[in-house]
Amino acid sequence: MKRNVAIITGASQGIGRATALRLARDFSSIVLAARNGDALKEVTQAVNQAGAEALPLALDLREPAADKTLVDETLKRFGRIDALVNIAGAVPQIDLMEMTDAQWDDGMALKLHGARRITIHAWNALKEAKGSVVFTSGNSAQAPKSAFAAVATINAAIVALARAFAERGIQDGVQVNSVLPGPVLTNRRKTYMEKYAPTHNMTFDEAMEKFPAQDGISRYGQPEEIADLMAFLVSPQAIWMTGSAVRMDGGEIKGV
Repeated sequence: MKRNVAIITGASQGIGRATALRLARDFSSIVLAARNGDALKEVTQAVNQAGAEALPLALDLREPAADKTLVDETLKRFGRIDALVNIAGAVPQIDLMEMTDAQWDDGMALKLHGARRITIHAWNALKEAKGSVVFTSGNSAQAPKSAFAAVATINAAIVALARAFAERGIQDGVQVNSVLPGPVLTNRRKTYMEKYAPTHNMTFDEAMEKFPAQDGISRYGQPEEIADLMAFLVSPQAIWMTGSAVRMDGGEIKGV
């Protein structure tokens, strides 16, 4: 028997799209939020074909009012929220010494503050449903590098935020965890590799072998593999798991 309603932000591509399709097997209704309305149309069709009713909402979650619109439209259409998966947020990978205040603020606005506002606004509905929340961080939260300072800082903040929500969730009956993916082969990464390879006298396949090896992993992860983890964390099987930061990175980070 399917659960009821799941909200997924950043649902138009990559891990968000894969999670939407994966959760369509477990939930009867999927709310899809992203900035790219055209891309959402394709995901909406795919989710409907997978057996769930999709509600697409083209929103810029950097805007303070977007969280209210997202939650209110979900409750208006479906009357409840059983799971919230916060995925939205691409942070620029710029060297620590070169990042401007505007670039820092933009990364924080979408990935951190957008997720925070949505979770707060959805909290009462999640509490009523005894629901689940997943925040998407990244393994850089545990291994910061100067070239990816903003990414690492925001990811670490997300882990801390998720644990704070989890502590509140213990008394309110809401389960909260975070996921820390490593390098995942999204369309954005494929596009980068397609541009990089010919400028460095190598084929796409050669680049695909070189870069994972440099990171100490055998291959890039697939969005669907992260989506399976998301699905587990919002499933009844993981109900006693809360406040956890689950790293899935092919062994890139070797620390304890």
